[in-house]
Amino acid sequence: MGSLAGRPLGRPAWEPAPSVEHLQQATPGKGTPCPGDASAPPQEAERGNVAAIDCGTLSTRLLVCSPQGTALARHARITGLGEGVDASGHLKPEAVKRALSVLSEYRGIMDQLKVGRVRMVGTSALRDSANRGAFCLPASQVVGTEVELLSGDQEAALSFVGATASLAEDTPPPWLVVDIGGGSTELAVGGSAGQPPDYARSLNLGCVRVSERFLRTDPPAPVELDRASRWLHSQFAHARASAPALGGAVTLVGLAGTVSALACYDQGLYAYQRQAVHHYRLSRLAVEKALTELAGLASSDRASRPGIEPARAAAIVGGALVLATLMSHFGFDECIVSEADILDGLALSLLAGGPAPPGAGLGLGLGA
Repeated sequence: MGSLAGRPLGRPAWEPAPSVEHLQQATPGKGTPCPGDASAPPQEAERGNVAAIDCGTLSTRLLVCSPQGTALARHARITGLGEGVDASGHLKPEAVKRALSVLSEYRGIMDQLKVGRVRMVGTSALRDSANRGAFCLPASQVVGTEVELLSGDQEAALSFVGATASLAEDTPPPWLVVDIGGGSTELAVGGSAGQPPDYARSLNLGCVRVSERFLRTDPPAPVELDRASRWLHSQFAHARASAPALGGAVTLVGLAGTVSALACYDQGLYAYQRQAVHHYRLSRLAVEKALTELAGLASSDRASRPGIEPARAAAIVGGALVLATLMSHFGFDECIVSEADILDGLALSLLAGGPAPPGAGLGLGLGA
């Protein structure tokens, strides 16, 4: 079992956000508007509470912050927006309907909390879908702001800024921040907390993509797991060869639902407790043990295990395999779990004065 990074179990892991002045030049710019966003109503001009929405392949998530950077609300719903996109290249109508229903709920929460400015982003599933407008237009109308289609490198950079802004002093840089999503995994490396990374790269592998592409039986057959593991090793080897900086990180920081679920699983937590998960030290042995145990169970049985909610049960083995393979490939014995991620990076960009105009790009000098 792992441990909390510099924190006894149960102690609140929240730390004040960095000052707005510190973040003024630190936050990545705005993504490309999704097709069909032109009719989105303008946002309120007042500067008050801010919100960030991440429309991911597996989950749709919301963060609302005060002008001082205090988190007022965090919500996550597994909507499966990217279900089947890897094979078909198209969003399914029922997946779009699920995600829009959650966005409507989030709009109500934002109204209650008097949110003035919002950033809503789309990631891997929307990047890969030919019919992304079927989601982007109604999503813009529901929320009241356009869906920004982030590039993979923009996604990685925002995740790095959010994850490193409040790291404890006993997590030495440089950090490799890995964000294991449903359709993609973002890698970013750097040594300045809360600042853009030195290098960022998005890889087209994630818990849903790996599960749909390789793990066809339930539970997965050993040959399927071996084939997926070898493919993942080859993807990480290619990324490392093209960016030697990835191999120079001292500390691994892991983000997103897969990593959080494994931290809960390792601690035997059936109910999510942010203070027990944020900055938890998850060992490679614990990840490999969880992978072996969960891969030996059918999806219906995984859903009864600690930290594994039913909607994640089908993808958790694919996600655990991504993390275990990455830790093995890059030689990390532990992973610092961070519940601060791309949502925090988006919120910080708003608190620092707002993102760059559409089309301005990151301008961070990131690797190609």
